[in-house]
Amino acid sequence: MADPALALRLLAWLSPAFPTGAYAYSHGLEWAVETGDIIDETTLFAWIADLLQHGSGRSDAILLRHAYRAHAKPEALSDLVELALAAQPSRERRAEATGQGNAFAVATRAWDHAVLRDLQAQHSELPYAVAVGALAGACGLDEELTVAGVLQGFAANLISAAVRLVPLGQTTGLAVLARLEPTILAVTAQTSSATLDDLGSFCFRSDIAAMRHETQYTRLFRS
Repeated sequence: MADPALALRLLAWLSPAFPTGAYAYSHGLEWAVETGDIIDETTLFAWIADLLQHGSGRSDAILLRHAYRAHAKPEALSDLVELALAAQPSRERRAEATGQGNAFAVATRAWDHAVLRDLQAQHSELPYAVAVGALAGACGLDEELTVAGVLQGFAANLISAAVRLVPLGQTTGLAVLARLEPTILAVTAQTSSATLDDLGSFCFRSDIAAMRHETQYTRLFRS
C-alpha cells in the first residue's frame, strides 16, 4: 500500500489547482480546433490518445522516469534537462514545458527539497517532466503512480481546453477522460523499461499545430 502522506503530496502536486499555469496552454489544440481536426468527442479522444501513445505524452513519461531514477545524480539530471529542451519541436512547445517546469519548481519549495533548487541554479529553463520526475524520486513517491498521474493531468488539461474551445460540455469532457484511462495505464506500463533512445514523436500533425499556433490570428491560449 502506498504511503498515505506521499499519496497526499502527489495529489497536491498534480491537482489542477497547483500553480503551474497549465490552464494557459493548449499544446497546439487551439489550432486543431480552428482547422476542424477536433470537432467532437470522437475526434478529441483520438487526438489525445495519439499524443499519449505516440507523441509528447509518451516522451514526457520516459523523461520523467529517467529523471526519477537519476534524482541523486546531478550530472545525469542536467543532461536530461538539455535533452528535454532539445526534444521540443517548436518555440511555444518549449515555452509550455519550461513555463510549467519553472513554476512547479517554485511552488514545490513549500516541501523544502534541494534537488530542484540545484537544477534551477544551473538551468534557467526547467522542463516540467524532468522537474516532476526529479522531485518525485527525491521524495520517494511511487514511480508508477507519478507517471500515471502526470499523464492523466496532461490529458485532463487538453480536455479542459477543448471544452472551452469546441465547445464541449463538461459531461462530454469527462467521458473522454474516462475512455482514456486504459490508454494512460498502457503507456505507463509500456514506458517502464524505455530508454532515452526510445524518445520521439510520430504525432506530426500535433507538432505542426504547435508551430501554426504561433501565428494564429485569434488565440486564447499561450500554446
